[in-house]
Amino acid sequence: MSEGWTAHWVTALLFCRAVAQYSSDQCNWRGSGLSHEHHRRDVEQVYLRCSQGSLEWLYPTGAIIIYLRSNSEPQSGHETGFHACIKPRSDSKGSHIYLERAGELKLLLTEEQQAQSAVHCFSLAQGALFVEAAAHTDISRRITAFQYELVPNHPGVHMYPYLHQEQVACKPCSDEELLMAVCTSDFVGVGVFHSAAPVSDSHSEAVVALKRLLRQKSNLFVWAGGRGRSWTGRVRVPAKCPLLPQRDQYLLTGSVHFGEAWLSCAPRYRDFLDLYESAHEAGTNPCEVDVY
Repeated sequence: MSEGWTAHWVTALLFCRAVAQYSSDQCNWRGSGLSHEHHRRDVEQVYLRCSQGSLEWLYPTGAIIIYLRSNSEPQSGHETGFHACIKPRSDSKGSHIYLERAGELKLLLTEEQQAQSAVHCFSLAQGALFVEAAAHTDISRRITAFQYELVPNHPGVHMYPYLHQEQVACKPCSDEELLMAVCTSDFVGVGVFHSAAPVSDSHSEAVVALKRLLRQKSNLFVWAGGRGRSWTGRVRVPAKCPLLPQRDQYLLTGSVHFGEAWLSCAPRYRDFLDLYESAHEAGTNPCEVDVY
């Protein structure tokens, strides 16, 4: 971005903040650059107050600035306690994405980088998302689109792997982590691991078959029926982890991010039952779940 346009955007931002408008949808926004007058460099403001959602900007012209808020935090001081992660759609194009703070712009994603559909995370303390339309004579087939998620700054490696991909290791969960995982995970099931294939330097994707599915989010595991009579699906696991033997059943727990299941704690099922029963007898079980 040239210095001339940077100065223009700073002036436009100062003006727009005085006439900010909020989206009627707290989680998602869909707008069109055709609402802008072609001879103006408009900056439209978008406020989203949700832990996750999506944005679609059709026919990008001018610019939009996006303020992300957690729906569990007060209006002031929100930025000190959260990160945001965004995943552009593979067909997202027509703009460049920056971080804006106090009139300063820092490039986050170019138009070409968005096509990779990779997840990028940043602290909300770094600023708001500033999306500037790229210079194109034909905008008829251009849409900027991405999903976003907000996460506390210290969620733990198992709970949000995108913030800690370089730290993910194959270590067993503690007894406390196991018991809490059954209470709070996005999916909980009992089953076996099948084949696995690498999807990145840090993670592989394993096929699993679950004889029992205690809980799931987003319907990522599908009932196979037939002779198998199990729930099947795919989970992301650290690439350094060896594939667990098929002869043993495991309790699989984990989280769902951007439509993908990420494995967290996976003890042997029989070992977990011993722990669960001991915690129940001692009165230290954090929640009651039908794990039998």
